[in-house]
Amino acid sequence: MKAIVVYESIYGNTRAIAEAIAEGLGGAEVRSVPDAAAQREPADLLVVGGPTHMHGLATTQSRQAAIAGAQEDGHTHIEPSAGEEPGLRAWLRDLEHVDHLRAAAFDTRFDRAPWVTGVAARGIGRRLHRRGYDVISNESFLVEESEGPLKDGELERARAWGEELARLCSEDPPFRLRP
Repeated sequence: MKAIVVYESIYGNTRAIAEAIAEGLGGAEVRSVPDAAAQREPADLLVVGGPTHMHGLATTQSRQAAIAGAQEDGHTHIEPSAGEEPGLRAWLRDLEHVDHLRAAAFDTRFDRAPWVTGVAARGIGRRLHRRGYDVISNESFLVEESEGPLKDGELERARAWGEELARLCSEDPPFRLRP
């Protein structure tokens, strides 16, 4: 099974989760959104994730505000691709339509109730479904503060979720979530 994990990350938390998911999948390829936009190729499983901003997917404005705020606060690490275009929202909009390839969605979000923080994975999953993907799972991974770090145990949970995705992809007929 060929799997690709595509992520958008500002502070590195979502990238770390993407890398852990890829490990759980048995060594899937990991790409930032700008890299994925430049290298389009089919996969048996597409796993897509990003941070939750203002109750959903990041926008160009929310990404730029997060980067500017982190720089003002003296945050030591901002991902090199954080300000690059396309962002995740635009990449999903321009994703080619497929016929029933499998996908999964994930996000990173502040450790509060979903009705307080929002859940970007839901929006990612809906957009993938509109592009013809069978979304088999979605998951949220938690950060301590808006800029991180990840809560204890989240990388292990991401690896385990990657293993679960591999198992779900091996089922016949394939498992599917409702959109």
